[in-house]
Amino acid sequence: MTASTTPRSLTADELRAKLDSDHPPRLLDVRSPAEFEAAHIPGSCNVPLDTLREHREELTEHLDADVVLVCRSGQRAGQAERALAEAGLPGLSVLSGGMASWEKSGAPTNHGQERWDMERQVRLVAGSLVLVGALGSFLLPGLQALSAFVGGGLAFAAVSNTCAMGVLLSRMPWNRTPSFDPRKAVAQLAGGR
Repeated sequence: MTASTTPRSLTADELRAKLDSDHPPRLLDVRSPAEFEAAHIPGSCNVPLDTLREHREELTEHLDADVVLVCRSGQRAGQAERALAEAGLPGLSVLSGGMASWEKSGAPTNHGQERWDMERQVRLVAGSLVLVGALGSFLLPGLQALSAFVGGGLAFAAVSNTCAMGVLLSRMPWNRTPSFDPRKAVAQLAGGR
C-alpha cells in the first residue's frame, strides 16, 4: 500500500474538534443499516460497505477529500477507503477505533433500537458452525469438515481483510431496516454539499 492510499486516521477527539470547526467534514458510516440505526454520529450518512462498493464510482461524484469514514471498529471503514481510492478518491480519513472509540469517549451519539453489531453476529455464527461440526461429527462422521471449512474461511477473511459471512449476514432481514434505500443515500450525499 502506498502512502497516497493509506487512510488518514482520526481519533474520536480529533474528529470532534473537526466537527466543531467552521468547515466540518462529512461523515460516511459504512455499517449495516441496522447497526447505524442502533447508534450513529449525528449528521452522518449511512452507505453500507457492500452498497458503497457497488456504487463507488457514483459516490465519488458527490464526495471530496473532506470525508471521514466510520464503522464499528475501523476495519470496514478502511475497506471503504480502499474502494473509494480505487474509484479515484484517495486519502480519505477513517475514524480510528470506529463507533466503539467514539462512544467510549462520550461523544454525542444518536441511539435507536439496540442491535448486535456485525462482528458479534459473525462470531456467533462462526462459533456455532464450528461447534455443530465438532460435536455433530460423533453422530455423522465427516461433519468435522464443516468446522474445517469455517476455520479456513475465517483464516482467509483475516488474510484478505474481507468477510463473506459478514456480507451474507448484512443481507439478513434483521440487519435491514425498511427505510434504507441506496438511491436515497446517494441523493443525500449529492445534496450534502
